[in-house]
Amino acid sequence: MYRKLAMAAAAVLISASGAAYAQNFNLEPTYGSASLNSGFSPDPYNVSITAGGSIDAGNIGCAGMVANAPDFRLYFGAGNALPLILSVASDADTTLVVNMPNGSWLCDDDSGNGLNPSIYLSSPPSGQYDIWVGSYGGGYNNSTLSISELSSN
Repeated sequence: MYRKLAMAAAAVLISASGAAYAQNFNLEPTYGSASLNSGFSPDPYNVSITAGGSIDAGNIGCAGMVANAPDFRLYFGAGNALPLILSVASDADTTLVVNMPNGSWLCDDDSGNGLNPSIYLSSPPSGQYDIWVGSYGGGYNNSTLSISELSSN
């Protein structure tokens, strides 16, 4: 009986860890990377990205369809006073998925202007941020990822 319980527990751990890593932050980002320190200029730092992908971000509790590899990687050196704002501008309904420096996941659907996502970090940690821009309804859409300490798209 204990062996069956141990095998069932192992299966749950394997399936849970597989779902959590449907987005692979170990892959090279499709649209590049940047190293920015608090107080960076120009602000915002914008990146043109084609939003969307073939993976349902619901696997990690987020909305939208995203790629396997990150769209963009940010190495951020935080300061003491300014927030970090990650947002997307697009004519389509986009989503945002971020793997934080501590390994946790953040996501947003419509907190920005219209149907655009925005994530506001009042006290951002320094480190690597892997960022995916998804398409809520599927397909692929032109979009702009905005990294700012001053405003959201």
